[in-house]
Amino acid sequence: MTSCKRVLVTGGAGFLGSHLCARLTGEGVSVICLDNFFTGIRDNVAPLLASPLFELVRHDITEPYLAPVDRIYNFACPASPVHYQINPVQTMKTNVYGAIHLLELAKETDARIFQASTSEVYGDPEEHPQTERYWGRVNPVGRRSCYDEGKRCAETAFFDYRRQYGLDIKVGRIFNTYGPKMRPDDGRVVSTFICQALRGEDITIFGDGSQTRSFCYVTDLMDAVLRFMETPEGITGPVNLGNPTESTILSIAENVLALCGGPSRIRFLPLPEDDPRQRKPDITLARSHLDWEPKVPLEEGLKETIHWFRGTLS
Repeated sequence: MTSCKRVLVTGGAGFLGSHLCARLTGEGVSVICLDNFFTGIRDNVAPLLASPLFELVRHDITEPYLAPVDRIYNFACPASPVHYQINPVQTMKTNVYGAIHLLELAKETDARIFQASTSEVYGDPEEHPQTERYWGRVNPVGRRSCYDEGKRCAETAFFDYRRQYGLDIKVGRIFNTYGPKMRPDDGRVVSTFICQALRGEDITIFGDGSQTRSFCYVTDLMDAVLRFMETPEGITGPVNLGNPTESTILSIAENVLALCGGPSRIRFLPLPEDDPRQRKPDITLARSHLDWEPKVPLEEGLKETIHWFRGTLS
C-alpha cells in the first residue's frame, strides 16, 4: 500500500491511531507513534512494542517535534465531547498549534502529511447528505467549538501551507467510526450503548432518537486513509471518509440490545447543546479518487465490537 520508509503517527495510541500503527507495521513500515496519553492507551499498541519497526514516544504536539520521516498522519486530539470538553483550551491548542508544528515538520523533512479532520466541520448541517463543497453551520462560541472550530482552523492551516510552501497535504473528513479499541468511557454512541447493555444498565438516548449518524467500521476507514495517503499529490481533499448508510440513534440502540441480550431498556434524556440532527457523508469523491467505499455491514461490525468489549469488560 505504501512505499515510504518511516512514518509518524500522532495520537498513535488512540482508537484510530493504534489501528493505523498496526496496519503500517504489518506492511513492513517503520512507525514512530506519538501520544501524550490523555485519551490514548498504552495497551492499544502493546502488541507492537516488541517490533523493531515500532517506536513509542510520549509527546504532546502542542510542542514542536523533529524526526526524519516520509509520511505524517495527524490523529492527535480527543474526538469525543466527554474528553475534549474537559480542557477546551488544550483541545484548541492541540488542533491549531499541533497542526502548525506538524506542518513545519513536513516542510522541514519534505514529508507528505495527512490531517484527520472530522465531519464536525459541517456542524448541524443544512445540507444533507454533506458534500465537501458545503461550508458548514457551526456555532463558533459553543461548548463543542474547541473541537469543531479547532479542526476547521487546522484545515485552513493545511491549505495555507500548501499554497504558500507547496506542501504535499491530504485532508480527510472522518465521519463516525466504531470498532475494537474504543474507550468504554468516551461517550460515543456505539461504545456507550454496548457498555451499558453488557453491564445490564439502561441504554440512554439523548433526544428522541430520531437524529441520524452514519457509522463506518474501523477497518474500512483504515483502508480509506491508507489509499488516500498514496494518491497523487494533486489530490489534496478535503475528502469525506465514512459510511453513507444512515441510521437513527434509536435503531442503533435497538440493534445493540438485540445483539447483547440482557435486561437493559431504552431511556431518553434531554438533547445536548449543538448536537447535530443529521450526519451522512456524500462519498462521491472517495469513490472516484480512492476507488473506495465501506464493505463491513453494520450488524457485522457491531458483533465484532461487542465481542471485543465483552473481553475487556469481563
